[in-house]
Amino acid sequence: MSSLKKCFHGGAFFDAVGNDFSSLDKRSEIINGDVLDAWFPPAPEILKVLGTHLDWIIRTSPPTDCDGFVRTVAHHRGVGEENILPGAGSSDLMFLALTQWLTPHSRVLLLDPTYGEYEHLLTNVIGCRVERLTCHRSQLFSPSLEDLNKALAREYDFCILVNPNSPTGCHIGRETLECVFEDAPSSTTIWVDETYVEYVGSEHSLEKFAVQRPNVVISKSMSKSYGLSGVRVAYLCAHAERIAQLRKYSPPWVVSLPGQIAGVLALQETSYYKQRYMETKKLREELVAGLLDLQRMEIIPSVANFVLCMLDPQGPSAATVVQECRKDNLYLRDTKLMGTTLGNHALRIAVKDGPTNQKMLTILARVLAK
Repeated sequence: MSSLKKCFHGGAFFDAVGNDFSSLDKRSEIINGDVLDAWFPPAPEILKVLGTHLDWIIRTSPPTDCDGFVRTVAHHRGVGEENILPGAGSSDLMFLALTQWLTPHSRVLLLDPTYGEYEHLLTNVIGCRVERLTCHRSQLFSPSLEDLNKALAREYDFCILVNPNSPTGCHIGRETLECVFEDAPSSTTIWVDETYVEYVGSEHSLEKFAVQRPNVVISKSMSKSYGLSGVRVAYLCAHAERIAQLRKYSPPWVVSLPGQIAGVLALQETSYYKQRYMETKKLREELVAGLLDLQRMEIIPSVANFVLCMLDPQGPSAATVVQECRKDNLYLRDTKLMGTTLGNHALRIAVKDGPTNQKMLTILARVLAK
């Protein structure tokens, strides 16, 4: 195993399931609330097509350049095919693009807290000069737009915004960000990670804005909002010149055949997913209400499929709660490493279906009562 330092992620539940996949039946005993996979299955048509043609799909090489997937994305997002670059998940595209565009001399602005893979890539892989725009609990971890404008005026080489942000669930509206970006220096490349934006509504995406501006890049994962985490499919949307810079470094067959098929079909199943997002909002509200009944804690308002809980500072730490919950096969996320202001009592919980949410609440009530 490589000694290279890696970013800490969720997914500890595979320790119980078995990462050699020899005990997959155990998955029914586990609640994987430490990752943000969708609680709902992919659209029925995806499962039908993949199941019907599974033997052929597994043993057949996919289209080399993902042309059909790119064409479908462009059509549904209202942009040109030249504006889309596919990838095997957003992490694949992060490592492809940022290692091409940045150097150890690059100055990068990063939200704090935010998705930890960005800081890992910038600091431990590329070695950039990272500066943080700190989001404070007093503002519910939502970045100050005044501070963001002032920071961008300092002409960074690169700025990364996860919107909605993880682990906070905070979201800045599309029109607001468009105004901010219009005033930002053209020399600053602004990368917006929209992994969870579908939970707010696809109309909030900045994709159409980005294709008109050479310095704005949108990262779109189809994992968390389409129930496709396992097949690894994502894309970048940006000005054609930006995409052309990267296309020559993207290998053939970058997205698997199951991923390409699932991605194409998912974008066609608008009604199914819209209903799931509405259900997610209701389930999130019910989960929040249940959490507030457990003990004195603050729930950071979220628009996504997860909530950030600030536990009672006089009670057990998030790390302790995480370890105790694992004894009942519930896996949650201690967010201490995701930002400098979160402290030891910040716990992120993924939204699940109704019965699973109730089971999580029951386990948490028992743990917090100890």
